[in-house]
Formats: sequence, structure tokens, C-alpha cells
Amino acid sequence: MFLENTVNHKEQFGWIEVICGSMFSGKTEELIRRLKRAQFARQKVEIFKPAIDTRYHEEMVVSHDANEIRSTPVESAAMMRILAQNCDVVGIDEAQFFDDEIVAVCNDLANSGIRVIVAGLDMDFKGNPFGPMPALMATAEYVTKVHAVCTRTGNLANYSFRKANNDNLVLLGETEEYEPLSRAAYFEAMRQEPQAHLNTLRKENEPRTTAGGEKLKP
Repeated sequence: MFLENTVNHKEQFGWIEVICGSMFSGKTEELIRRLKRAQFARQKVEIFKPAIDTRYHEEMVVSHDANEIRSTPVESAAMMRILAQNCDVVGIDEAQFFDDEIVAVCNDLANSGIRVIVAGLDMDFKGNPFGPMPALMATAEYVTKVHAVCTRTGNLANYSFRKANNDNLVLLGETEEYEPLSRAAYFEAMRQEPQAHLNTLRKENEPRTTAGGEKLKP
């Protein structure tokens, strides 16, 4: 379990913590845990999330198991510089959806004495590094990688396999659209995916018939 850094009041610098992993790995749960501990200690906390994430609530950061904490939705990372003034702790959820400026914003906040806690997907559904997350992980003092449980093997899962037939990089979803897979299960699923997609196309293009077997006009 992550334990908070001891604050040195003589040093006017904060730090950056990154919580990363696949879908359903507990990233937001861990972010909320750390932020609530800070609130209990009566530290001034501000939480941000991308405005596009309205899966559970427009203003709350909500984990998959329904833990929640109030947040401020923002359109861009630059807005956090103004809204986070005079804070002790800043939390950022779904960081992979922000623009690349979030890296400079997090460093500026940390350099001004703020503890910055960032949570986000480290890889997209294709298994590639996701958005600004690699740069955030590189500049952070602390990186925590959390894992889900593979739905097919029961092993640790670090890949987010997209079940939905959609190639857009950003697709907000839940268990209907994604499942966490281990390395072996993920690459097996990706190997089978082209054939499954082809079968779907064939089924969609099959001529429709009536109950008597007559072909219907398109």
C-alpha cells in the first residue's frame, strides 16, 4: 500500500504521484482513497476530471464500485493552473484524456508546493502508451501500477481489451465495452479479432429472407 511522503515544510516543492493500470484495476479507487485521507487531515484538496467523462456523474469522480468524491470537470489541462491555486493536494482522474499540456501543468503545480496525484490508463485498447501518461510517469516521483484480474485466465491483467466494434481511440465504456485481460489472453483475443470481425460483416451482408425463404430487397 502506498504511504504518503513526509512533508518537509522547509522545502517549498511538492511532488507528483501517478496511479496507472488497465480498466477495472482500481485506479480511481486508489485515487479516491488518497484524496479522502488528505481531506480527513484537513488539507485543502481540489479534484479535476475531463469534462467528457460523464459515465456516472457530471461532477463526481466515481469508481467502478461506486465510491465517489466531488470534482471539477475541465475542458483542458490549462484550466487547472487557475483553479488549483492555494491548494495543498490536487487530484486528477482519467489523465489520459487530457491534452499534452497536463505534463507541464502537473510539474508547475508540484513546483509551487502542491502534492499532485494523477490516475489514468497507461495503455489504450491497442496496447499502446496512452496520451500523456508516459511523460507523466517519467516525471513523477512515485508511480503505482495497479492490476485487474483477467476475466479469462484469472491471472493479473494489465491490458484493456475492447469488445465493442469501434476503432475510435476514445470510447468511454464499462463491462459491455471492455474487459481486463492478461498478456496471453489479450494477444490471443487480438489474434482472433480479425476473424470475428469478418464473421460479423458476413452476417450483416447476408441477404434477408422471409419466412417462406424469399429474399427481401435491400
